[in-house]
Amino acid sequence: MILRTFGWSFGVTVVGLLLALLYDGPTGLALVAVLAVLEVSLSFDNAVVNAKVLDRMSAFWQKIFLTVGIAIAVFGMRLVFPLLIVGITAKLSPVEAFDLALNDSHRYHQLMNDAYPMIAAFGGMFLMMLFLDFVFEERADKWLPWLERPLARIGKLDQLSVVVAGGSLALVAWLSASDPGSVMIAGVLGMVTYILVNGLGELFSEASGDDDEDEEEAAEAAEAAEAGKGGGRSGPSSLALATGKAGFFLFLYLEVLDASFSFDGVIGAFAISTDPIVIALGLGIGAMYIRSLTVFLVRKGTLHEYVYLEHGAHWAIGALAVCMLVSIGHHVPEWITGGLGAGLIIAAFVSSVVRNRNEDGDSPDSAAGGGRPLHSSQV
Repeated sequence: MILRTFGWSFGVTVVGLLLALLYDGPTGLALVAVLAVLEVSLSFDNAVVNAKVLDRMSAFWQKIFLTVGIAIAVFGMRLVFPLLIVGITAKLSPVEAFDLALNDSHRYHQLMNDAYPMIAAFGGMFLMMLFLDFVFEERADKWLPWLERPLARIGKLDQLSVVVAGGSLALVAWLSASDPGSVMIAGVLGMVTYILVNGLGELFSEASGDDDEDEEEAAEAAEAAEAGKGGGRSGPSSLALATGKAGFFLFLYLEVLDASFSFDGVIGAFAISTDPIVIALGLGIGAMYIRSLTVFLVRKGTLHEYVYLEHGAHWAIGALAVCMLVSIGHHVPEWITGGLGAGLIIAAFVSSVVRNRNEDGDSPDSAAGGGRPLHSSQV
């Protein structure tokens, strides 16, 4: 299972480290390794959220996410995106921007820093909308009931997430931004992108679910029959899998989500190296592990068994969104953003384990010496 899921990541790691060694010697090798660890630590919550969405996609779109998607993530966001940002900021062509990155790393770094407030506003607002839509929705399972219950209650107010996110953006632009107009435009674009992509995905998912009701019932029956055979597999739940347009918009949603997460890692990487090749190799290796981890979570059914993991991931997303907005006017060290995300997810995992053990203790099967039941209900 481990080799089948992480095999490509292991292979890319070996190739990437060898290329780094050939490109810049032992120094390049060390920098690429550090950047890969940085990317994984900053994006672990991304894998948890990705797994929740990937669970709803058909096998075809899952393969697209793991092939075309990884190419976009590695080459598009970790190599081409910084060059485009610098090119737009300095009014250079992509070739000139690449030449600037190789021959004048200080100027290249400065241009990226100049563009960071707009990047942080776009990514921060996209992630903020994702977090707010989660916490304002009523859910059967609550990780932090003393907080999540009142948030879900006030979340019944229509479009509250837009109001809170827009107010936060205006406040940050007014208090922290040196160019409030550009920050407001970038932030609003981030909100619009989230609303558009998420809305289209839900629209076509509902349409697909209505058209494929018979197929869904057949899938449920097949899964129930498989479970009756004692397979013991705790994989994805029996939801109608998104195909066609629904699958495409879920794929698009995942790519924009990955881009929003990658902003922080790409900018943070410049604190370690300004060489675009080294950054692309290191962050590319990290992105591969995030993809593999996403697949692992889906195949193992981890989110169904440890129900608070999704909650922890979304609270980590909220923390990252706040850090990105704060960083528009003040530098936020990468260890803070990575540490907050990892800490919240670890806390959610521990809470899930405690919950499962408590339910086992109350279960008649447990008293009779039976095994622990799988928790496959949707969060």
